Amino acid sequence: MKEFHLQIATPDGIKFDANAESLLIKCDEGDVEILAGHADLFAPLGIGRARIKTSEGARTASVAGGFLSVTKDGAEVVATTFEYADEIDEIRAAMAKEAAEEALRNAKDEAESARARGKLLRAINRIKVAELK
Repeated sequence: MKEFHLQIATPDGIKFDANAESLLIKCDEGDVEILAGHADLFAPLGIGRARIKTSEGARTASVAGGFLSVTKDGAEVVATTFEYADEIDEIRAAMAKEAAEEALRNAKDEAESARARGKLLRAINRIKVAELK
């Protein structure tokens, strides 16, 4: 299968910088799969999973926020958070889910509710991705 250069960066550093056969990632408008030769694209990232396929196999990660940029030179992901399934602390994710549910129940206004819903969605996504190990 043809490959393209893929780089994934977060505020914590580079998470991937090599050739890939495909990238399946959650964008705001839905899942997008990038293959070699893909048309130029710029899209904001949603909360969901990402799957990177290389000649050596595939890895799945939890992703939330940021953007995807695809050009003739390859693809770049700049993500707010990007965590591989095998690196997710499931206990911490479950605790974050419980805390977000509590915050949602106790929210005093729409702004607090929106923040709590975002935290809840990220925690649920991390739990689901961790189950894919």
